[in-house]
Amino acid sequence: MQDTGVIEAIHYETNKPVRIETGKRLITLISETDESIPNRGLYVAPGLIDNQINGYKGVDFSDPQLDTGKIRTAVEAIRKEGVTTFFPTIITGSHESLLKTFRNLAESLKDDEIRKSVPGFHLEGPYISPVEGFYGCHPAEYIRKPSWMEFCEYQEAARGNIRQVTIAPEVEGAMEFIRLCVLNNIIVAIGHTNASAEQINKAVDHGARVSTHLGNGCANLIDRHRNPLWPQLANDLLKISVIADGHHLLPEEVKVFYKVKGPQNIILTSDLTHLGGMTPGKYNFLGSEVVLTGEGLIKNPVLNCLAGASLPLRTGVENVMKFTGCNLGEAVNMATSNVARIYNLSDRGILATGKRADLILFEINGNKIEIKNVFVGGTST
Repeated sequence: MQDTGVIEAIHYETNKPVRIETGKRLITLISETDESIPNRGLYVAPGLIDNQINGYKGVDFSDPQLDTGKIRTAVEAIRKEGVTTFFPTIITGSHESLLKTFRNLAESLKDDEIRKSVPGFHLEGPYISPVEGFYGCHPAEYIRKPSWMEFCEYQEAARGNIRQVTIAPEVEGAMEFIRLCVLNNIIVAIGHTNASAEQINKAVDHGARVSTHLGNGCANLIDRHRNPLWPQLANDLLKISVIADGHHLLPEEVKVFYKVKGPQNIILTSDLTHLGGMTPGKYNFLGSEVVLTGEGLIKNPVLNCLAGASLPLRTGVENVMKFTGCNLGEAVNMATSNVARIYNLSDRGILATGKRADLILFEINGNKIEIKNVFVGGTST
């Protein structure tokens, strides 16, 4: 690894050559330059920020047996994909399993390299819809009503590092739970839900501000008028996360979401699982056999649903440009500054003096983004 010192590349938003100087983990100077850049096809942007990564390359963050070494291995692999900040996401499980998992994750934050990339954790479930289809591939036997007392045990095990909870607002006790989360500065997201418009709007009134992977965590057959999608799109206070991997949503769905919400109110997420980066084939996942295809689709044939994702966040950046016609700056911001703003990560997500020198250098070949180098705190990974 080496310090960056000076980077010269094309600014991802302005499309103009810039010179970026770094020191002590921060950007110390950024300026436009008229000097010739040796590789005119090289772009610079903030490191990508992913609010939902369940695991990668065989490392499952919901595994209660996980240790710091494996977590660091996953962090290093995720960085190579251009993601310099992410929230390890823990899904529905037994009480004891969740306690062990959060203890292990919290312990791993003693490792400085992990801490640089992990500002907190995302709990997706177990307080989600018990209705088949809406809970997706979450283990149904562990889905339960929200309990603030129980959640406080998880937060204590996590040493206060749970930053987001995804919840279904229609379940009993959800509104009070949302209120308490907001009072304790925890971001509340709506997801895996079969809520009515009234319940969704009430959740927003109580402080919910994000929709988790909108269009997914939803039954295959829904009422065309009264379903949880329309009210989440219609509520202007809700930001939405979108999995634009080409499998979870159709191009026209992504395009409609973009038109309705606008580029400032969308964040791209990967929903990566530990099967990301693995060889295509059959795997046992959450007690069922799933199939990972060569195209990166993870299918659960028994539940007839997708079982998370296998493609990194940069794929979503590529696809949102392809599907919506938005420019590179807008697409990258959906995976950087928009995320940083929602999660109060004020030290990262933009190219500016005084911000953390979390940077990616990349080229664009056809519709593909090719990561050439990644820097975390000004150090090459």
